[in-house]
Amino acid sequence: MNEKIETYDPRGTEALGEKMGREAKAGQIFCLSGDLGVGKTVFTKGFAKGLEIAEHVTSPTFAIVNEYEGRLPLYHFDVYRISCEEEMEDTGYEEYFYGEGVCLVEWAELVKELIPEDAIWITMEKDYTKDDDYRCITIRQEG
Repeated sequence: MNEKIETYDPRGTEALGEKMGREAKAGQIFCLSGDLGVGKTVFTKGFAKGLEIAEHVTSPTFAIVNEYEGRLPLYHFDVYRISCEEEMEDTGYEEYFYGEGVCLVEWAELVKELIPEDAIWITMEKDYTKDDDYRCITIRQEG
């Protein structure tokens, strides 16, 4: 699977996340990649909405992982501050990755060697020649 989607404002990015959250299945891992300020948290808020999570969703930059309960549990990782595999192992990530919930991993490219090959990669990019709110979102699954 390799699909490109364009959004033109944060509502469009959130709506895409919500659609993917509604379609998510237990055991899936979604990897979010993109520069700071590209909309990863906006996407995640929509994703949580699609999983029927009522809680306010924030980026777990300092906690590394936040857990939310909905139709399925959501394990939201932000590995921006992880500097080595051992630090990731300290989070107990394997229990999350191979559990009954859905994992969403921001900055997943930093721990790519730990990500299962059937993960869904979502790359978000800005293009200022189009508009400040424009995003090109590539969704791909290799395994």
